[in-house]
Amino acid sequence: MRLEHLTLHNFRNYVRLDLDLTPGITMLLGDNAQGKTNLLEAIYYLATSRSPHAATDHEVVNWLVAEGEPLPYTRLVGRVARGSSNQSIEITLTQQPDNGTRYRKQIRINGVNRRAMDLLGHLNVVLFLPQDIDLVSGSPSGRRRYLDVTLCQVDPAYCRHLSRYNQIVTQRNALLRDLRERSGDPGQLAFWDEKLTGHGAYLIHRRRGAVNVLDQLAYSVHEQLTDGEERLHLRYEPSLEAETEGAVDALRQAFQAQLLAQRQREIAAGMSLTGPHRDEMRFLIDDVDAGVYGSRGQQRTAALALKLAEVDMMHHETGEHPVLLLDDVLSELDAHRRSFLMRALEEGAQQSVVTTTELHALPQSFLQRCQLFRVRLGQLVESREETRDAAPA
Repeated sequence: MRLEHLTLHNFRNYVRLDLDLTPGITMLLGDNAQGKTNLLEAIYYLATSRSPHAATDHEVVNWLVAEGEPLPYTRLVGRVARGSSNQSIEITLTQQPDNGTRYRKQIRINGVNRRAMDLLGHLNVVLFLPQDIDLVSGSPSGRRRYLDVTLCQVDPAYCRHLSRYNQIVTQRNALLRDLRERSGDPGQLAFWDEKLTGHGAYLIHRRRGAVNVLDQLAYSVHEQLTDGEERLHLRYEPSLEAETEGAVDALRQAFQAQLLAQRQREIAAGMSLTGPHRDEMRFLIDDVDAGVYGSRGQQRTAALALKLAEVDMMHHETGEHPVLLLDDVLSELDAHRRSFLMRALEEGAQQSVVTTTELHALPQSFLQRCQLFRVRLGQLVESREETRDAAPA
């Protein structure tokens, strides 16, 4: 799987971009605030219909240009090669006349209107940003969101279960608050418990399996990144107190039993206290919680190991390599880690897009195998002359 062509209209600081992408490594070189990260964001948006940065869609619109249009809009189009066939993905954001901050999102796959849920899996991506260190040190909600985005790309059923589960949690919480404030029959919860546990058990089952696979893959990557000096493990910690190694049916039964046992606590709290929405994933380095005790360097290395492991997991799940997007990671690594990452880019992914502000630490032999663009103010110019600033081969 690879992105062959990308077209942008009015996305961030890109007024118009038509970009052909080759297999292998594409290097985006430029100063800060020129549009390198925006380009990675656009590819991620095309794959998931969501921005890793923006809370709302209107934030990605190039306002300086779009507001001069009769109908302000943003448009992204990608041509994706999968095996011997190509497919087109198009996302258009159009400003609503009644509200300048509301945009209507339209998604087309091969010219046919589709839902956002149907888009996932047509272009799989793995994105590493400098702030992904928060995956290790940040809140559990960020780690849950990471697992959800990863699994939704490889398992459409997971995405459907997740969407329904989130809706049920909201409805069940409303009932719990009503029971707390107005009393009533707690037996009303039985209907929602059955639905909650049915969808929730599948989420727990898939998350547990994914973390087990990522644990093995990330351990190997991390061992090479640290030259064998540290050991990384990932641990899945569901809020369900019962043993979670069973099949989906066993998980559902254990989930239901725990809901019954804590019914009065949940009514008193006015919220659902058990389920995938309260699960956790921890990073352990040498059996110590890296989120609490790890240094910034250790946390960054652990997050990078996870992302590289994710590439392999997606390949195993789908039979296709995802597109790997790396934002300004090479400059943050020491020589050993940088050398390992360059080998991983050349050997482990079919297509990678990497940003950097400088080339002096990268060998010419590596850059000569890259498609290299200079990025300036939302414009890309392919250049080979830049390699003169690189390190010797």
